[in-house]
Amino acid sequence: MEIIKLTDALNKPDVRKKIVSGMKKGSIFIYPTDTIYGIGCDAEDGNAVERISEAKGREESKTFSVIAPGKEWIWSHASVGMVNKGLIEKILPGPYTIILTANSKSPKPVISPDKSIGVRIPRHPFTDIVEEAGIPFVTTSVNMKDEPPATTIGNIPEHVKISVDFVIDGGKIVGSASRIFDMRTDDISVLRR
Repeated sequence: MEIIKLTDALNKPDVRKKIVSGMKKGSIFIYPTDTIYGIGCDAEDGNAVERISEAKGREESKTFSVIAPGKEWIWSHASVGMVNKGLIEKILPGPYTIILTANSKSPKPVISPDKSIGVRIPRHPFTDIVEEAGIPFVTTSVNMKDEPPATTIGNIPEHVKISVDFVIDGGKIVGSASRIFDMRTDDISVLRR
């Protein structure tokens, strides 16, 4: 496990290049978002996604959301009605997870059994690195089930930290889990506030 300061990840070209390369090669990351610390990897890499499930002690049947590398990715990888497209344009980037119907281009390791996919674009500088990598990136809270979310690197269980390749330390985050909107139809429902 390598710990990298967020400022170095953003401002040192050689460090940023190493992170982008790691993302594309299936490395597992702990990283800051606009809500809490997350754990993630390339959403198209089934082995890496499985490693995250194991680190969190999560059932494989439970899928993860992704950070989209841009809104164009959302439009081409999920079914989005015109009403919802307008709303997504307004609220993303932001502290929201949007549930949409996956299409044939969606990364298979993160499609739910009901053919849905959860998508985020956090309002956080780390998202710029995901965009640069150009891949959908798993985003799930780094805490264990029924444990409070991690707002600092120190809050993260040691066994989870040692199971990842990179930890991006963004300092203390003042936030809570993202708000979830189900936008599979024009009748939008809020799943979590």
